[in-house]
Amino acid sequence: MTTSIPATLIPGDGIGPEIVESTLAALDALGASFDWDVQQAGLAGVKAAGDPLPKAVLDSIRKTRLALKGPLETPSGGGYRSSNVRLREEFKLFANVRPAKTLIPGGRFDNVDLMVYRENLEGLYTGYEHYIAIEDDPHAVAIATGVNTRRGANHVLTYAFEHAIANGRKKMAVVHKANIMKALTGIFLEEARNLYEAKYKGQIEWQEVIVDACCMKLVINPWQFDCLVTTNLFGDIISDLVAGLVGGLGMAPGANIGADAAIFEAVHGSAPDIAGKGIANPVALMLAAAMMLDHLKMQDKATRLRKAIIDTFNTDKVRTGDLGGSANTKTFTAALVARIKNG
Repeated sequence: MTTSIPATLIPGDGIGPEIVESTLAALDALGASFDWDVQQAGLAGVKAAGDPLPKAVLDSIRKTRLALKGPLETPSGGGYRSSNVRLREEFKLFANVRPAKTLIPGGRFDNVDLMVYRENLEGLYTGYEHYIAIEDDPHAVAIATGVNTRRGANHVLTYAFEHAIANGRKKMAVVHKANIMKALTGIFLEEARNLYEAKYKGQIEWQEVIVDACCMKLVINPWQFDCLVTTNLFGDIISDLVAGLVGGLGMAPGANIGADAAIFEAVHGSAPDIAGKGIANPVALMLAAAMMLDHLKMQDKATRLRKAIIDTFNTDKVRTGDLGGSANTKTFTAALVARIKNG
């Protein structure tokens, strides 16, 4: 008898419930048994409990230490703070892991296989911001303070090196802006150099690259890179850039890893403009579920899920509209489930 794994499930906002439903169908077809505790957050949390991150969500993740999450809506410019950021802070999810791999050959960039490791708790994402009023303008000056610590850098760098080496990766590029932001990103580069020399030299090739040059090099020749590790803001930007090399955010999964909990999600947002239309691409969340299976040492099921996605795309030619196909969410999911069941 298979034991179900306790896990928190957050359907999320916008297209979240639709792609979560598809991902659960894929996990069921794999025989991956989870005991889901369904919780609401984001805009759905506000509507259900008056809070974008209700206490029940936090209590659930503290208990299960594992979550699969749909996208959560965050207002731009005002309103409540990002529930995604709050979850990372609450559970000290110091590493954000975002792979980008070509699944559909023949595009502008082929055979791309990159791994981005993003520091997840520090930098300019700490939210230390305020306005200074001048005369009758309350928003005359805006000030933000970035904070990076050696300890925080060490956490994500150690995870990145260990994860990359364990998975047979060949190169690690440390991405920074230490030529200008000499303290804020210089501490990250300094810790990376120290850690590499002390523990990882000879196990993986070293690269270091300034962030703006890195972005240019990624769109000219992404194959010169393998793994990239960087600070919070740069990691957010670079991971979206590399997603664009492999088909867009509909193909971009993410894992948020901490010492005591892990949360897996699609990188993309809630896409309210297409919510309820049944046309969303569920693959990013399915790939996040595959990362979750890897995390749980269920690599055989993770491999089957990834292979089924590739075969559905390339053998069956079933693709959603964002990938040039005509399938809707349900028809793509049905084709994928058939692939999983039929091998």
